[in-house]
Amino acid sequence: MSDELGDLIYDWNAVAGPEIPPGRKVTLDDETLRDGLQNPSVFDPPIEDKLKILHLMESLGIEMVNIGLPGAGPRAYADTEALAKEIARAGLRIRPNCAARTVEADIRPIAEISQRAGIAIEAATFLGSSPIRRLVEDWTVDHLQRTTEKAVGYARSLGLRAMYVTEDTMRTDPETLKCLYSTAIEAGAESVVLCDTVGHATPRGAYNLVKFVIDEVVSRAGRPIRVDWHGHNDRGLSIANSFAAIAAGADQVHAAAISLGERVGNTPMELMLVNLRLAGLIDRDLSPLKEYAETVSRATRTPIPANYPVVGRDAFRTSTGVHAAAIIKAFRKGNRMLANSVYSGVPSHLFGLEQAIEIGPLSGRSNVTYWLERHGIEPRDELVDAVFQAAKQSPRVLSDDEIRAIAAGAGAAARGD
Repeated sequence: MSDELGDLIYDWNAVAGPEIPPGRKVTLDDETLRDGLQNPSVFDPPIEDKLKILHLMESLGIEMVNIGLPGAGPRAYADTEALAKEIARAGLRIRPNCAARTVEADIRPIAEISQRAGIAIEAATFLGSSPIRRLVEDWTVDHLQRTTEKAVGYARSLGLRAMYVTEDTMRTDPETLKCLYSTAIEAGAESVVLCDTVGHATPRGAYNLVKFVIDEVVSRAGRPIRVDWHGHNDRGLSIANSFAAIAAGADQVHAAAISLGERVGNTPMELMLVNLRLAGLIDRDLSPLKEYAETVSRATRTPIPANYPVVGRDAFRTSTGVHAAAIIKAFRKGNRMLANSVYSGVPSHLFGLEQAIEIGPLSGRSNVTYWLERHGIEPRDELVDAVFQAAKQSPRVLSDDEIRAIAAGAGAAARGD
């Protein structure tokens, strides 16, 4: 963004160079249809909605999707199978994975669905690892190691790619992590997932954890191992943590639309896409972003707050006179990037969206003039005065219909009707 505007933006974010080198490949795993649906307030959508969401993920270039936990029951199995078959039927590029506990009863259905759909599905086998969880469950590290070896080995014996996931990785001691990840890799795991299951991490902590696992385990594996970061947003740090994980060497980040998921949710997918784009780490058409978020919102019956970044109703709206005046001046210079950057850190047009100038009690006359012009109404002085005075007496932003009615009344009065 700053490159296009040259010296007009001094970028303190890049004074010492970017945290993540340009050209670094980063992929995304969409958890909306699995972990996202674990939120206790969401509605589990019918399969028709899930299929539409799947195609929107594809349109955004998201590389991987968790299509469910088929071992959870008949409906979960049926929906997972339908999603897998749609990926195969439509020739989608997005690669599926399925969640599974580290038990054969959860892993076997993934292999069945893979065979029925005729596509490869990665088995994401997860296991609690932290000392606090071990105490609650009366587990030993030896028990976890044996469980890991058996589960990953079983997945591989069924022809599945194995993704090994430790829950609460962020609060697990180094020796246990070395033991479990090394065991999983020796058993055939092709990727490992580091989880901030309870949202405990800070960016420095996320960086430290990923760096440790890469240096102490993955770099010694003797073959390529993908490293994934799976974060939660309990402290509101999930985006920052995800970028710290990438800076430390993580290859893939897990996220869910509009931050759906357990408690306050996962890393928000739409904001990962926005920030990856602004960081220059991806370059693709993200115009379906708002449709993706709104479709998930409707399907899960989860409202998007008006002030939610980028896809919220107010993300690119302003009625404040000083802000609007600067945006309007920039628009009149014929420079879209300038107009979308003078009062926004996120240029709306990069995501298929537009700035909106509204009229309210904090507006100036330039708001009114611009609004009238944009709606094909000549901004005669009497119309501008009438709308401006009405706005100053209003406790809120005027609706389009209200502005049109005021303008029509002022026009009629001027004509003596």
